[in-house]
Amino acid sequence: MAALTKAQRSNVLFGYDGTKENDPALRWAVEEARLRGLDLMLCHCWHWPYPSGHVDPGVQAVLQRAGENLLRKGARRARDLGGGKVRTLLRREPACDTLVYESDDAELIVVGSHERHRLPAGSTAMELPARTRRPVVAVRGAGGGHGADGGHGLIVAGVDASEGADATIGFAIEEAALRECDLRVVHGAWEPGAVPQSDLPLFADKARLFQARAAMLERVVHPWRRRYPKVHVDVSLLLERPRETLLNAADGADLLVVGDRGTGSLDPLLLGATSSAMLHHAPCSVAIVPAPRYAAQSVA
Repeated sequence: MAALTKAQRSNVLFGYDGTKENDPALRWAVEEARLRGLDLMLCHCWHWPYPSGHVDPGVQAVLQRAGENLLRKGARRARDLGGGKVRTLLRREPACDTLVYESDDAELIVVGSHERHRLPAGSTAMELPARTRRPVVAVRGAGGGHGADGGHGLIVAGVDASEGADATIGFAIEEAALRECDLRVVHGAWEPGAVPQSDLPLFADKARLFQARAAMLERVVHPWRRRYPKVHVDVSLLLERPRETLLNAADGADLLVVGDRGTGSLDPLLLGATSSAMLHHAPCSVAIVPAPRYAAQSVA
């Protein structure tokens, strides 16, 4: 495991529902906890089928017992997958509310995701990254990727000109170091509708735009290269729209890492448009990294 210099929180928090579709995300969470040397916290939320004021101790006891059995099964599965210390947490509240509340001690949160193009608007994978202060990994499909069991995979980090770029690359290169993956940092520079007015003249001169964005990328990437010299980092700058750039770069990757909000985001309670699009359409698992006001780490 790569040596990490920042202080870590105590666990990897995982939203567990016990379904077959949830198993790839469980695999990812187990591996994440193992690589980081953290506990794995399995959190399951059971649904109360009646209005909030309705009282039925018998039904509640049955539902709670079913949830406890499900968590025991999940903990056994996690240990079978090679997990270390596994803890469980059963709550009656909605899953997203619970994961946000319980995330203070989490280094990151892992949840399962539907197949691309089919992610419901109100799903936990869509709602959680906009509400929590922790990175959220939405695991799609096979989940583990080429690098999950010993390296030789690829992690892609999508950055823009916002102040969140540093936190995004920091999380991505740490994942690459832990999983012994290569890292590709990509930037789609053609986004005139989401830049300050002072930057608009750049779009009338592609050479100037390319030069300015290349300098921005170098400022952000260079300190992280120094900190993680063993990680192979490739930087790709394209004068294309960010969504197309990221989707093309993510093809064949194990993980795509993006910020929660970019330069065009106005509402602090909403996930950025590009981040939302990646959760819906990326062909691989997606990590959403919180904006700098939440991030506890930076590199000098």
